[in-house]
Amino acid sequence: MPRRTPRSTPARLRTPGRFPGFLKTASVCALIAGLLSPITQVAAAAEVTAANDYCGGQCSDILPPGENGNATLAQILLNQAFGTQPEHAEDQLGPYGNLAKGYPTLTNATINTFFNDASFGVASDQVASTLSPAGRSDVTIVRDKKTGVPHITGTTRYGTEFGAGYAAAQDRLWLMDVFRHVGRGQLTAFAGGDPSNQGLEQQFWRNAPYTEADLQAQIDNAVAKNGTRGQQALADANAYLAGINAYIDASDSGRYFPGEYVLTGHKDSVTNAGTIDRFKITDLVALASVIGALFGSGGGGEVNNAVSLLAAQEKYGVQQGTQVWEAFRERNDPEAVLTVHNGQSFPYAAKPATPQGEALPDTGSVAAQPLVYDATGTGGDATASATSATATATALSSARRGMSNALVVSGQATASGHPIAVFGPQTGYFAPQLLMLQEIQGPGISARGASFAGLSMYVELGRGQDYAWSATTSGQDIIDSYAVELCQDDYHYLYHGTCTAMDVVEQKNAWKPTTADATAAGSYTMRVYRTKYGPVEYRATVGGKKVAYTTLRSSYMHEADSIIGFQMLNDPDYVKSPQTFQSAVQHINYTFNWFYADSTHTAYYNSGDNPVRASGVDAEFPVWAQAAYEWKNWVPATNTADYTPASAHPNSIDQDYYISWNNKQAKDYSTASWGDGSVHRGNLLEDRVKKLVAAGGVTRASLTKAMADAALADLRAEDVLPDLLKVVNSSTVTDSTAAAAVTKLQAWLTAGGKRTETTAGSKTYADADAVRILDAWWPLLVKAEFEPGLGTGLYTALTANLPIDETPSAAHGPTGAHAGSSFQFGWWSYVDKDIRAVLGETVQGALTQKYCGGGTLTGCRDILISTLKEAAGRTAAQVYPGDTLCAAGNQWCADSIVQRTLGGIKHGNISWQNRPTFQQVVEFTSHR
Repeated sequence: MPRRTPRSTPARLRTPGRFPGFLKTASVCALIAGLLSPITQVAAAAEVTAANDYCGGQCSDILPPGENGNATLAQILLNQAFGTQPEHAEDQLGPYGNLAKGYPTLTNATINTFFNDASFGVASDQVASTLSPAGRSDVTIVRDKKTGVPHITGTTRYGTEFGAGYAAAQDRLWLMDVFRHVGRGQLTAFAGGDPSNQGLEQQFWRNAPYTEADLQAQIDNAVAKNGTRGQQALADANAYLAGINAYIDASDSGRYFPGEYVLTGHKDSVTNAGTIDRFKITDLVALASVIGALFGSGGGGEVNNAVSLLAAQEKYGVQQGTQVWEAFRERNDPEAVLTVHNGQSFPYAAKPATPQGEALPDTGSVAAQPLVYDATGTGGDATASATSATATATALSSARRGMSNALVVSGQATASGHPIAVFGPQTGYFAPQLLMLQEIQGPGISARGASFAGLSMYVELGRGQDYAWSATTSGQDIIDSYAVELCQDDYHYLYHGTCTAMDVVEQKNAWKPTTADATAAGSYTMRVYRTKYGPVEYRATVGGKKVAYTTLRSSYMHEADSIIGFQMLNDPDYVKSPQTFQSAVQHINYTFNWFYADSTHTAYYNSGDNPVRASGVDAEFPVWAQAAYEWKNWVPATNTADYTPASAHPNSIDQDYYISWNNKQAKDYSTASWGDGSVHRGNLLEDRVKKLVAAGGVTRASLTKAMADAALADLRAEDVLPDLLKVVNSSTVTDSTAAAAVTKLQAWLTAGGKRTETTAGSKTYADADAVRILDAWWPLLVKAEFEPGLGTGLYTALTANLPIDETPSAAHGPTGAHAGSSFQFGWWSYVDKDIRAVLGETVQGALTQKYCGGGTLTGCRDILISTLKEAAGRTAAQVYPGDTLCAAGNQWCADSIVQRTLGGIKHGNISWQNRPTFQQVVEFTSHR
């Protein structure tokens, strides 16, 4: 069978719950009958021999829901009508989901029950098809029977990259098209005006409002400054694009292109009229800008920080208010879990002794810069306005999607003597998935792993011949806010004393109803005002002067630069050791934690272009847009500056173990997002891995089990609830309702404090009542504990910096509902420190005062019991109110993971796990 290209419109990009009435089952069947006749591509079996694989069969990976992210119109209609799945569309979803209940009995021998064999090549009896794309003789694409993953082998560099582009289009053409339009701010015009589409394009285009000339300039600059490797990257990208476009042409003429193009009105299913636009090189930069903004752009939030600081100073006075604010900020909390835990210090973004150049807004003067203008129809209704406000808040927050985790253990603590790694990125759950699996073998390239669709000329996270690597989002601050003083009018500003006009960049979008998206017609213009200090994000006054607050990111206008680092990671002649691995990832300008393992060594490096700030500048707050406060040797025309040297970035080789779950990297290294305190989800990994290493004899199975166990843990239950119950039980609980709740919570703790099914597939939690009680109790107790002491104004301002909770079912959290990733952002550290202080325990990095119950044990106990009684009385329907997927009160469903539709194929939800989307389990047995 040919690989057919499918996918329909977004869920964040919209696929409706049902098609309009005329697409009833009878007509669906009729349509399907006429659509099952496209010309098929001939596929012949062939044997592929693994080349230079030093993993000894001990490399595994998984990426749900499945490799095939394309579906023809017929396949989409069958899925919508009967739930049938295209081949390889969800064959990795079951094994991935089954680990939640299968991990307790996991052994090395059963790992590949839940993962794929990630060895190089395909055994001859496992070859499903072999294709020479576009008839080329210098590349073949072999797909395996089990998962349909493409194994691309080229005899020339051009042919290899051509094959990578062709395979990417086979598996993700619609998704790639969607995200190039997201990056260009053109999603609604392409896929429909659903509010979720409006929000998505607004969120990303606000931060990267590039013109076509900007996109091309980024390519030219990346090539020019990287010599031979830059030229090779350009040649690779052009070959990759040629492969994508060859598939577009073939699937169009053969009529097996993705059915979403029909459903969104771009192609006619009967006449084949219409076009699928070919890809061009600037599309790759647009795609990269989306991925970089999602996962690799730490920083921002300086204006929000200023607002909460002012609220603290208004409540307590300047000196004490600043101390209160700093305590909640936890810039360098001594109790925070660290990735580099050997005591090394890597100072960055520390609080200056005497801050210089701060430009704090006048109280009440801050207003977000509008993005949407001239809205009509559904582009300007109440729903659209709410969507735009949410997109703005998300784009400007420092609480970005962190996600991803890593567990890496040195060979000194393993049974075999070889390092073991279990790691991967949490990129959310989508259908099709943002990432795709592939193996690429060709001149100068030898790797297998995952890459973002449309950027898969290289493997971005995966394994080489004798090494593997992965990343987690790090979040150190590479974004600063500047207050530009206005002159003449609201659209001119002072630059080095000269009144300068702001640049205006616009994107006009209009949409109309389609089969896939019935949203009524509408339109709007997105308009961004750009300065030399970056795009304008807020308006305010400072000391009565009108200013615009801008956002300057070190990777702004440099979205293409990281390609060199990924090229190096794929080059077996470059990466031969932990040192050369670190050298490779130093070329990646996005903010990531990178991990490495081979048969002998492990390594870690924190990447990103960390700007060297002027002396006295506090990265937490906006500063004046004046030469004295600019980045050192900053050149506005190219947005380049001096960056901290590689040695100043947290890095390590052969530490006894590494863990990362978006926690603090190292001592004295400040990150932009809040919440790096005494309780962090990184503790869930730290506690388990530390215990394994202390015992010794770590295996792939035991390390995977540690990850899977942490993936079901409720962080609040494991690390905060025991102290809450200490306070409650400090004297006998006489109230029957509270006593019953305490009994249930204690029983849940004894059972492990996990959110897990009674049995596999039961769709009912063990200790369901205890889970419900804690979910209801947490927001009540946080508010009752802190708001009386902080006051409503400051409490509200601080919750804007850091949400109080992020349970799996919390649709209000930064990741939304049904997204898997949980417990990254919340007030658990504050509660932990405050409750321990009330109990009289030693607290390092304590808050400036005791808040719970006015700081007395009796008062705190009264608060906790009263809120616990209220929580216990809340029904499941009140705690889990239901949504379009789940009925009110369905606790398991509320937590469950959904593959959010970015196309026409839908998948069932799976039981909650808090783990990477793409994940590797690796243990190399030898080295070149």
